Amino acid sequence: MGRLEGKVAIVTGGGRGQGRSHALHLAREGADIVVCGIERQFEYVQYPLFSPGDLDETVRLVEREDRRAVKVVVDVADYAGMQEVVETAVAEFGRVDIMVANAGFGIFCPIQDTTPEAWRGSIDTNLNGMFNALHTVAPYFIEQRSGRFIATASTASKMGIPNMASYCAAKWGVVGLIKAAALDLGKYNITCNAVVPGATNTLAATNDQVPKIFFPDNPDATMDDVMQVIRSMWYALPIDMIQPEDISKAVVFLASDDARYISGTTIDITAGQSAQYSA
Repeated sequence: MGRLEGKVAIVTGGGRGQGRSHALHLAREGADIVVCGIERQFEYVQYPLFSPGDLDETVRLVEREDRRAVKVVVDVADYAGMQEVVETAVAEFGRVDIMVANAGFGIFCPIQDTTPEAWRGSIDTNLNGMFNALHTVAPYFIEQRSGRFIATASTASKMGIPNMASYCAAKWGVVGLIKAAALDLGKYNITCNAVVPGATNTLAATNDQVPKIFFPDNPDATMDDVMQVIRSMWYALPIDMIQPEDISKAVVFLASDDARYISGTTIDITAGQSAQYSA
């Protein structure tokens, strides 16, 4: 029997990458899954976001694990849409036990060139979307006197990164939200935590815009150049890149009873990069 047998989990941004990995790992531990995300592109995001069919593929893979799954196409920045996601979970499965607020994207642009539209879009998805996920699921968690809220933060939540001001601002806000919510909701036996991934092998970290972050003055820089920096200056461990399943294992842990007394904290999965910023 899995650690999450009989539980119901919502995963936002579940069409691919970390979100899909989280959904599959939760399912393997016994959880039924509601997976949600967008199926469109924002013009200020320089790499492909989710496409039609991505969520369906996640559902198919979850069902292959012999668990039930449903999808909801929604933008996490839409509060009413997130209400629909939570209501779908309760209608389909009778309860909701875990919310993995994973949806997010990066905008690669120096602050002086960031448009107000791009700034608002980044904050809406990366921070306001976290609030929407938490605020819509909280009444159900409170009623059943239990719940696990797990947010995806980033090393950008603990340090500045050039050309990513909007993303850093949002992710620092996510950590503040998690810590305050843990205090507000703890009396209801609800835990709130965040995972902090380092550079992870998903399109968000490997698209052709990433070299511009590391080498803004070198238009010929490649991902090979980026990986040289990551290996030599970021990671303490001898690896090329963290894999989505490495993050998912921490998500499953935080969702399980093994972490029942862990709340208001962040878990860094950074291959040692965490040693380079303050505690």
